[in-house]
Amino acid sequence: QVQLVESGGGLVQAGGSLRLSCAASGRAFGTYAMAWFRQAPGKEREFVAAISWSGVPTYYGDSVKGRFTISRDNAKNTVYLQMNSLKPEDTAVYYCAADTAFRSSPSALRLSYDYWGQGTQVTVSS
Repeated sequence: QVQLVESGGGLVQAGGSLRLSCAASGRAFGTYAMAWFRQAPGKEREFVAAISWSGVPTYYGDSVKGRFTISRDNAKNTVYLQMNSLKPEDTAVYYCAADTAFRSSPSALRLSYDYWGQGTQVTVSS
């Protein structure tokens, strides 16, 4: 079992930055991949970024490449999402997720992730 709690969301102006955190508990954190997804009203949940258990490799959705950075601190049981150059279209609820299955690389597929946090709202004003 894995429990995930996101924090760090809020309201920011376009061009600004936010850093999301996701604290994990339960199963040993350094043994599974993590990811961030987001869901805007009326839209499907979208892949944002993923990171392997060791921190390398990382993958990003096309819409956030070059602006967002995923990282993890296994000593603190936490994964982060640094979001820079935010745009109004980044407005969504952001979810962290854990994939406890063994895979050769982190997945971008929502169905690969078996544990989810409750989400944190990010709103970017124009």
